[in-house]
Amino acid sequence: MGVGERDGAQREGSKSSLGFGSAVAEAWTVPLPDYVPEPLQVYVNGVQQTPGTDYVVRGRLLEFTKPLAQEGRLGFIRWASIFLGIAGTYRKHDSVDVIYEAGGRRQVAAGLPVVPPAGLS
Repeated sequence: MGVGERDGAQREGSKSSLGFGSAVAEAWTVPLPDYVPEPLQVYVNGVQQTPGTDYVVRGRLLEFTKPLAQEGRLGFIRWASIFLGIAGTYRKHDSVDVIYEAGGRRQVAAGLPVVPPAGLS
């Protein structure tokens, strides 16, 4: 086996189970509500995502290739400092929205919850 063949075999073997390559070992997931049928369009922070490139649908889950973040609940001290104008909040917060069709009308499921990979929550 030559150097190029070995590198190719190594790259192929390092792909994750999602098929996104070695950059993503685990997926950030978004559970789809039961009332959302396929086909659907997925947006993160208002930007349309491409199926197979940015995410895949596995059952009732969207699995994303890049990390997504959602700001957790604010503690009392942080909330009070924002309320009093002492500090602001600049945490990363990705909003996942899904557009689907039901009853002949386009509907939106907005602000769906993001579930980080096990061990990162």
